[in-house]
Amino acid sequence: MSHAHDHAHGPGDVADGAHWRRLAVALGITTAILVAEAVGALITGSLALLVDTAHMLTDAGGLLVALVASRLVLRPPTARRTWGMRRLEVLAALAQSAVLLAVGVYVLVEGVLRLLHPPEVPSTALVVFGVVGLVGNLVSLAVLSGGRSASLNLRAAFLEVLNDALGSVGVIVAAVVIATTGWYRADAVAGLVIGVLILPRAFVLLRETTSVLLETTPAGLDLDEVRARLLEVEHVRDVHDLHASLIATGLPTLSAHVVVDSGCFRDGHAPQILDALQDCVATRFDVPVEHSTFQLEPASHAAHEAPGHP
Repeated sequence: MSHAHDHAHGPGDVADGAHWRRLAVALGITTAILVAEAVGALITGSLALLVDTAHMLTDAGGLLVALVASRLVLRPPTARRTWGMRRLEVLAALAQSAVLLAVGVYVLVEGVLRLLHPPEVPSTALVVFGVVGLVGNLVSLAVLSGGRSASLNLRAAFLEVLNDALGSVGVIVAAVVIATTGWYRADAVAGLVIGVLILPRAFVLLRETTSVLLETTPAGLDLDEVRARLLEVEHVRDVHDLHASLIATGLPTLSAHVVVDSGCFRDGHAPQILDALQDCVATRFDVPVEHSTFQLEPASHAAHEAPGHP
């Protein structure tokens, strides 16, 4: 006997709609800043501004991917895609993290080259474009901040815009140093700082998204503890084939084979055991699992299963 526990997605659909609007506004602002900084990089020849422009370009692309993904995840499940398009959120975040890593490596290489041969950079124009970028990024951060904890997609977008804001600060600082001291290497140093800020965040996001794709047990859910709690349910004798994974943000799943007293299949007690098992995983852990599937079986069923089940 097996049974899956499911729940409606109405509130989540509303949240995804709100996420889409946030991403759309952020994409519009980021695109405007991108155009302004591209013009500024051509005028000034600044590495810091050029790097920030490249970063803005990847962010605009990332936001566009995130925007498309946030709409596709609203599509209902089908017989072929039983979870709908929910995993696109994870794939979009993975793509963004990969692009961030590529930009970070480029920044480090170009920054070292510019340190060796620093070009002259007009400080006044540099500070103007830096301020324009910073103001725009702060507005985007305000738009995205309300939903960044609800989705990997939004979190990736928020981190990218945050890095842009820090990059704009670096551009402004470099402009001030050049204007006051005439040390043109400040531009290359600012570019390197931007690269150093990009890489750690990109690695963290890459680790989290690959963890989801590898179907690692959701963070905060201890399967040994889950097994122990399930064994406390009356009439449960053993738990094996216990698996847990994360489909998308806020959507953990769990499945298990549960050995129960043979008499439970004769006296009609099995449905009550299912209710108890589902209530256990949905209410007794820091990570509540509302999507759970349990297969109830007698001890004799073990002879019919393939070997190697944990």
